[in-house]
Amino acid sequence: MKKTLESAFVTTLPVLFGYLFTGIAFGLLLSKAGYGVLWAALISTVVYAGSMQFVLVTFFDGGLSLFTMAMMTFAINIRHSFYGLSFIQKFKEMGKRRLYMIFSLTDETYSLLCSAKTPKGVDEKQYYVAIALMDQIYWIIGSVLGSVAGALITFDTTGIDFAMTALFIVIFVEQWLEAENHLPALVGLAAGIVCLLIFGPGSFILPSLLSSVLLLMLLKARLDVTEKAHNAAEEQEDAQ
Repeated sequence: MKKTLESAFVTTLPVLFGYLFTGIAFGLLLSKAGYGVLWAALISTVVYAGSMQFVLVTFFDGGLSLFTMAMMTFAINIRHSFYGLSFIQKFKEMGKRRLYMIFSLTDETYSLLCSAKTPKGVDEKQYYVAIALMDQIYWIIGSVLGSVAGALITFDTTGIDFAMTALFIVIFVEQWLEAENHLPALVGLAAGIVCLLIFGPGSFILPSLLSSVLLLMLLKARLDVTEKAHNAAEEQEDAQ
């Protein structure tokens, strides 16, 4: 277990720094809206939805009904059902732990699970759970720190919600540098840009996800060939 936790900690370092500062940003906004430390800890533990939590702060101020809030939350987080498809089989094999893995599958955790290679001597299932759990712990700590800071110090929070966007950019750049095949990333970028131009900033996420999935399904054969070639090259390097 010690090796599993150490390996997961190293893997989650990019998210550690990102989530601490992004969580602090959320805590500051929540404190400014009049909600204290306990609310910050509770929301980050029970809701744990990243960008949705930033939107949730505006919901609190807007006096929206629970039904409206639920539908808006569903619309914002529906993207998880698309990129979670690739982990259906792995999560099924994890028994009861799959419930937490489904709950904790944020954008950043998904990115790490896609790119992380399980170290030798480490159980993959425990490794995945450790990554997901550490990411949430980082977020909770950041949220609490931000809430405490917001209660003690007066901040100008204008533009602070951009921290989540900055974290997405950092993770994308890291994956781009590590990936052998950039076609999926290019497909996603192209789909996002085209849908943004067509549907506008308020409605482009779902169409871009749908079009990305369809395009990647059409390009699946090419991606499989590239992956097999890459795996064969790695096997040859290990043999040498």
